[in-house]
Amino acid sequence: MDDKETLRVGTAVRRRRKSLALTLATVAARSGLSVPFLSQIENERARPSPRSLERVAKALETSAAELIAAADSGRTVDVVRAGQYDGAPVEAVRCVVRGRHQLRATEYTGEQDTGREFQHHGDELMYIADGAAEVEAEGRAYRLERGDTLFLSGGVRHRWRATEEGTRILVVAAAGTVGHDDDTDAGPGLHGGDAGHDG
Repeated sequence: MDDKETLRVGTAVRRRRKSLALTLATVAARSGLSVPFLSQIENERARPSPRSLERVAKALETSAAELIAAADSGRTVDVVRAGQYDGAPVEAVRCVVRGRHQLRATEYTGEQDTGREFQHHGDELMYIADGAAEVEAEGRAYRLERGDTLFLSGGVRHRWRATEEGTRILVVAAAGTVGHDDDTDAGPGLHGGDAGHDG
């Protein structure tokens, strides 16, 4: 069992637990592990030792080998081709990571001006693939050009706009910070579940 297998087993653990309709507290009681640790395993933020994985597997009425096999089958490799706009409300806004994952990435194309201030809980990275953009963050203005990257830590107030025709901006953040699956009225520049959070 290698480190990557133990790290990725969290999804399989969560899937198995839910299939048995068990709470984290129940699994914790059965395995002798804490609820916070089990939660971290399921979210792939903690790496269980082989012994801990065996205890979790027993609590879930399965084996460590079965959990590893299930984790392996759940790994995802997905290619989103240029011009594919699956899940995006308008062609100027394109989700480039499909499905629900811990990472979200959205591409914005054209001269967009949100006209709004945003404040997200998670960190955010903006990369200018083409063109240029202006970003105002915490009262300070930044001009970004092709190849530039801007990092915003969680909680930073900001607004941005593309300033050239044909501008392409890639925004990457943790799920719930950037994206459109949860936005029924998502327009240019809206950043997922936290969009428009001004407080």
